[in-house]
Amino acid sequence: MRTELAVIGAGPAGIAAALAAARRGTRVTLVDAAPAPGGQYFRQPAPGLGEGVPQHDGRTWTRLRNALAASTVDVRPEHHVWCVERESGGLTVHALLGPEQRASVELCAHAVLLATGGYETVLPFPGWTLPGVVTAGGAQAMLKGGLVTPGGTVVVAGTGPLLLPVATGLAAAGVRVAALVESTHPARLPRHARALAGKLPEAAGYAARLLRHRVPVLTRHTVVRAQGEDRLTGVTVAALDARGRVRPATERLLPCDALAVGHGMLPHTDLAVSLGCRLDGHAVAVDAEQRTDVPGVWAAGEATGVGGAALALAEGHIAGRSVAARLRGTTPDPDAWAPAARGRTAAAALHALHGTPSQWGEGVPDDTVICRCEEVTAGAVREALALGAGDIRTVKLLTRAGMGWCQGRMCAPGVAAVTGCPPAPARRPFARPVPLGVLAAQHHRTTSPEHRPRPEEGSP
Repeated sequence: MRTELAVIGAGPAGIAAALAAARRGTRVTLVDAAPAPGGQYFRQPAPGLGEGVPQHDGRTWTRLRNALAASTVDVRPEHHVWCVERESGGLTVHALLGPEQRASVELCAHAVLLATGGYETVLPFPGWTLPGVVTAGGAQAMLKGGLVTPGGTVVVAGTGPLLLPVATGLAAAGVRVAALVESTHPARLPRHARALAGKLPEAAGYAARLLRHRVPVLTRHTVVRAQGEDRLTGVTVAALDARGRVRPATERLLPCDALAVGHGMLPHTDLAVSLGCRLDGHAVAVDAEQRTDVPGVWAAGEATGVGGAALALAEGHIAGRSVAARLRGTTPDPDAWAPAARGRTAAAALHALHGTPSQWGEGVPDDTVICRCEEVTAGAVREALALGAGDIRTVKLLTRAGMGWCQGRMCAPGVAAVTGCPPAPARRPFARPVPLGVLAAQHHRTTSPEHRPRPEEGSP
C-alpha cells in the first residue's frame, strides 16, 4: 500500500495534520492502534455502550469527526505500528493488525508524521501494586472508553494538569472523590502566571466543578502509601516541605476503594529514536514547521513536548500544511506558526509548575517494588549503586529492572528517582513487541532473490 503522507497516531495532533494536508491535495493515510480515531483526549466508548461521557471540548471533537468523515483521508484503525524504516524510495511503516496483532502490513510513504502522543509517569510507593490502584489516565480511559469507574470512592493524586479533568470527570459520573492530592504548591503559580494566562479560564472551570461536587483539594501533599491486604482500602497522604520531603506528623488516612495516581507524562519517542531523530531532552526536536532532522519525518503533539490538546491541534495543523507544501516543492507560510509558538511557552510553564518533588526517591522503602515486570525492589536498585552502577543502563544489567514486558516504560522514572541517575530515552529497535513469525516473514521478504536490489546496468 502506498501513500504520500502516513500519519501515525489519530489523536488531536494526528487528525489536525491529516486534515490540513488532505485539504491541500496530499494523499494521506492515518493509522492508529485504537478501534476509532480520537486518541486519549477524545476517546469514545465502544459501539453499543451508549453516548459516553461529555467531552472536554465536545464542539471541537464534533467538528474534527465530521471533517474527517468528509475528507479524503484514508483512516486505518487497529494498526499497531512497530517500526518505520528509511528506504531509498521514502519511508516504510510496519504495523501489526487487529486485536491479536499476528499479521503485519506495510505502508510506503513519501513522508511520515509522528503524532504518537505521550504516556504517564507513576513513581512507586508502598502498596502501588495493590488492586484498586490505577493510573490517572487509566481511570480516565475506563470512564471514557468503557463507561465504568475504578471504584465508588476514589482518591486522585500525584501532580500535573491531567488530575483536574480526571477528578472532575469521576465526580460528574457519580463517584465520590475523597480528595484531589496535588504535590505542587499554589505559591509557585504566580511566577508562571504570564505564560499560563491562556490556561487560567480552563483551570477556573475545573476549580468551579470541584467546588460544585465538594471535592477536597490538598495541595503540597503526596501519597505516602496505599493501604490494604488483598486490595486497596485507603490511602495515607502527608504534607511536603519546601524541598519535597514528607513533613513529620502530617500523615492522614483517606479511606477509599480506588486510587488514580499520576506524576506527569513523557513523550512517546520510540519510533523517532529508531529513525535517528534528534531529541531535545525527552521530546522529539522539531523546527518551526514541526520537521525533525531526519528528511521526510515530521512530528507534532505530545511527542514533541507535553502541552495539551490545544497545542497538539495547532502543531498538527502546522505540520500538515508544511508536509503538503514541501511535497509540492514550495515553502509554507511562516505566519501560521505563531499560535503554536505561544502554546509552547505555556507547555514549558506547565512542566516547570508541576515538577516531581526532587527528594522523592529518598523516601521509597527498600522493600517497595520498583520494576513490576521483574519484581525488582528499591533495595536491589540501591545495591546496584553500591556495586558501582552509575547510570540507568548499568542498573538494568545488574538488577533486570526494565527488562520485562514494558521494557522500562513504567519503571524507568522510578529507577531514576531512586538512584538519582538522570533518566535517558531508551533506544529500542521496535516500538512494541512483535511476534517472531512476523519478523521471520519480514526477513524472508527482504532476503529473497526477487526482492534483492538489482545491480545497475554496467556495474560489476
